[in-house]
Amino acid sequence: MENERLRIDKYLWCIRIFKTRSLAAEACLKGKVKHNGTSVKAAKPVSVGDQYEIKTDNKKWVIRVTGILHSRVDYQKSLQFYIDETPELPKPEKQPSSFIYFTGKRKSKQGRPTKKERRNLEDFLE
Repeated sequence: MENERLRIDKYLWCIRIFKTRSLAAEACLKGKVKHNGTSVKAAKPVSVGDQYEIKTDNKKWVIRVTGILHSRVDYQKSLQFYIDETPELPKPEKQPSSFIYFTGKRKSKQGRPTKKERRNLEDFLE
């Protein structure tokens, strides 16, 4: 069974990167699956140790094949057949919001005062 050939589209479907095999084949056709920087066809055989770059709608994957899987299994079992080498993207730093710091003054162009703010303003002015 180790000597059998397995297509890349079937392998990507088996390890649950794509929901259907036709989506995996379509990704290969569109050039979203690369091996050593070159696009691969859906019929390319998979070997242990190969590294692939895969672009899906949600994520860019970099995986290394550690085993050949001939049928689709649940997610936990599929993790044994590849290593996810995707580099983590740095998280963007959050800018502090100007609404956090209340100074008592209304910022320009922030709308009209609420009813409560208007009453407080009228009480202050009287």
